[in-house]
Amino acid sequence: MSHAAAGGVPPASSPAFLLMTLGGRIREEVEAGLKAEGISLRHLSALGHLGPNPGMSYSELARRARITPQSMQATLHALEQRGAVVRDTDPGRGRTAELHVTAEGQRLRRAAASVIAGVDERLRAQIGAESADALGGTLWTLLRAAIE
Repeated sequence: MSHAAAGGVPPASSPAFLLMTLGGRIREEVEAGLKAEGISLRHLSALGHLGPNPGMSYSELARRARITPQSMQATLHALEQRGAVVRDTDPGRGRTAELHVTAEGQRLRRAAASVIAGVDERLRAQIGAESADALGGTLWTLLRAAIE
């Protein structure tokens, strides 16, 4: 039975399930917007972690992004090929990856921020600014608790 068929009353469900479902839909929307720039959330994550932390190892970047070091190497290689990241050292196993975000990488980060801002604007239009701010605060509290 659809939400509308239920008379506008949502089915009883757990907050965790609702967050997972909404998160998946938002992720799809953001990924579609990023695809127009030729990047993915994985690329954005690498740029976001590397930007303020140049020289971070592949392993540390991978840990922060919650992917394998091998996946991070492939992600960074793609960003290097695109000119979004430059390497100041030779590649080598176990080496610190003296990688830096370029002007192109910064442009991609700004484009991604615009995509996410568009999703935020749509959310605000649907539930109102006050509810969106309250939701953001609640989600931030939950995220901090999950990290600690």
